[in-house]
Order: sequence, then structure tokens, then C-alpha cells
Amino acid sequence: MRPEGPTHWRCLPFDAMSARTLYRLLQLRTEVFVVEQRCVFQDMDGADAQCMHVLAETVEPEGVELMACARLVPAGLKYAEASIGRVVTNPATRGSGIGHALVRQSVHMLHGLWGVQPIRIGAQAHLQAFYGQHGFQPDGPIYIEDGIDHIEMVRAA
Repeated sequence: MRPEGPTHWRCLPFDAMSARTLYRLLQLRTEVFVVEQRCVFQDMDGADAQCMHVLAETVEPEGVELMACARLVPAGLKYAEASIGRVVTNPATRGSGIGHALVRQSVHMLHGLWGVQPIRIGAQAHLQAFYGQHGFQPDGPIYIEDGIDHIEMVRAA
């Protein structure tokens, strides 16, 4: 599924998502994080209701398609700083630049919601260079989370 139409960006609180939108979000996260990455973990960790959700959607002949999404986490919930998590792109859109657009939009929307401030992420270690292109710098050692090497990274204000 390569997007046919333009990408529409939305940033929604949990309670504003329709059941269909929430289903698509959870379906994509499960497809990538659990099935593709073969990682058995509790994706629905109780934090979604306290976060904002960035959605990249496109309208296809068969309906609205979720191309990518991320979770904006307020300061104090996961880390002392605000953070971006659950960053995921639809496998069919990879290589289209949607991942970079998602990070740019997420940073922009987070700053718009809560002001310009440092942002901390828990990135998969193999994605350090990707996040580095968006101003994130390693901040600590590599650690194992759910069987995958991760590293905390921070983007200065």
C-alpha cells in the first residue's frame, strides 16, 4: 500500500479517537511491534489515555489508511521530560520518507502542545542514526527492553 492521496496529519487525545481510528492504531502497533519484531510485550500499557496521538493518514479507494503513528507523552509520565514513543510506520510505506516526516511532525506537535522543551526517547539501538538526523543524541548505555537493544536519546530544546 503506497499512499495514493495526500497525507493528512492529526494529533488527537485518546478520548477523541473514534473506535475505528483506535482500532487501526492498535492494529498497526501490533502488526509491527508484536508480529514483525516477534516481541511479546504489553503494548497497551495504560499510558495511551494520558497521551496525544499523531496520525498520518491517507484516503484510499477502500477507505482511510493509517500510514504511521506515534504517541506524545507528557513530561513526568514515562520520563522527567516529555517524550515520543510507539513510533511506527506501516510496512507498506517504508522507504517513502514517512518515518522522517512522522518524527518531524511529532516534535513540532509536541512543542506546540507543551512548549519547546527537551524530548527524551527510548529508541531501538539500531535506529540511533535515524533519530540522530532529528537532533536526538544518545544519553546513557544500551539496555535490553522486551528482548531488543534500546538506548535513551535526548533532543535539546
